[in-house]
Amino acid sequence: MEIPADRAIAGADLAQPLDALFVNAPLRDYSLRPRTSDFTLPVLGMGYIATYAASQGFNVGVIDAEALGLGVDQTIGIINEQSPRWAGFNLLAPTYEISARVAAGLDPGIQVMAGGHQAKAMPHDVLADPRFARLEALVLGEGETRVIELLKDWRYRSGLPGVMWLDPVMKTPQTGGGAADSRYLAPDIDGLPFVDRCFLADDPYEAPDGRYEASMVGARGCPYDCSFCGAAVSANPDITIRTRDPENILVEMDELHARCGVTAFRFVDDLFLGYERFIRKCMTAFSAHHTGSHYAWDATGRINILHRADDELLDELAANGLREVALGIESGSERLLQYMGKRITPDMTRAVVRRLVSRGISVKGYFILGFPTETRAELSATVRHVYDLWRIAESQPGSFRASVFEFRPYPGTPEWQRLLATGQYEPKQLLDYTAVDLTDGGLDQAMRGRDEFNFSVNIQFGEASISEVRERLVELSREQYQRSGTA
Repeated sequence: MEIPADRAIAGADLAQPLDALFVNAPLRDYSLRPRTSDFTLPVLGMGYIATYAASQGFNVGVIDAEALGLGVDQTIGIINEQSPRWAGFNLLAPTYEISARVAAGLDPGIQVMAGGHQAKAMPHDVLADPRFARLEALVLGEGETRVIELLKDWRYRSGLPGVMWLDPVMKTPQTGGGAADSRYLAPDIDGLPFVDRCFLADDPYEAPDGRYEASMVGARGCPYDCSFCGAAVSANPDITIRTRDPENILVEMDELHARCGVTAFRFVDDLFLGYERFIRKCMTAFSAHHTGSHYAWDATGRINILHRADDELLDELAANGLREVALGIESGSERLLQYMGKRITPDMTRAVVRRLVSRGISVKGYFILGFPTETRAELSATVRHVYDLWRIAESQPGSFRASVFEFRPYPGTPEWQRLLATGQYEPKQLLDYTAVDLTDGGLDQAMRGRDEFNFSVNIQFGEASISEVRERLVELSREQYQRSGTA
């Protein structure tokens, strides 16, 4: 289905010349097979950049091709039709190839900028990719303030730290700036304008329970070093960890309620319930604001932090409207958890889930199957762990739901480095992401909701074969669907 530009481009004034279109590429070319899932997370990072650019007087828009289910050619056609000065891409490992195809198809007069995890992890490879021949700025790290400077006059990019480009004559990588400048690399997150939701394709949205929900962030950066995660501290030495002032968070919540009727919020950052001092500071403010009487909210959390939290703090979380915590549980094997750098044990997870669900706080647990070095016995232990957690939540006011993934390596992570160090793999192999249809062409309702997450490099990393791993993944996903209708 063709989508006109005025529906595909969010936030821009299409009657005026466009300074930039920021493109969130689709995970697959949806002209070949339409999306089967109904919801994707909003691109908050692009929303922040677009909002800040608009606040400085630039006419910008966002194309969330994943949320809209666009094909590659349709995405290219929309950008070329609008002819912005710049097209900006968020480069992520699973969408890199499609981003590169879109960039290669743009008219020569459109300049290209890019950022994101793949840009930071493999900048020289991106600069050397002929499909990014018109890439004038590769922005490493948080982009708001540097994107503004590029929109003003990209020829001064040499003064911007963490901005890279290819010398047009020597064809060698160049990097702007001298000493790191916190104005550019770590902007004051309390000083940034709240994300203008006009730039987001699906946020706020009406949830099945009738509430209007919106996604937010309460912090940037993560102090942990989980080996599979792109946010791992060892992979991001340039990141300054910052938390928002709770009053700033509450003002944004109230504004979203007043403007859009939002009464439920999802905090998607790594740290919201992962840093005890910040949790206590937020709960003091939330209590004073009587947040629990008019809002519900979900957040990501850390099992080790919640495990050592006292009962009073957990009671305060429940009273202040905490509805669900998303936890990276990952495995039922203590050895594998240590290998991953998780700082948790299965016993800790069981204790945390029991304490939360007994207070009416639901838990969403993330699990990884087929992890490097995982044995068949450890794979089975993870499956049993999921069933244990379902049983713990039975007959409790809070519920437990499991979201299970096949392992895939991300460049720049500690696990990526370990895999390369074995000498068994080349980066090209580890980046060969392909979509995996576990939905039977969209007919399997139990798997439809997770269709966007089903991609793989099709390499056996543990003892169990790929087919064994996927059988267990499908088993758990179908069981979860039978329990709650979600995956």
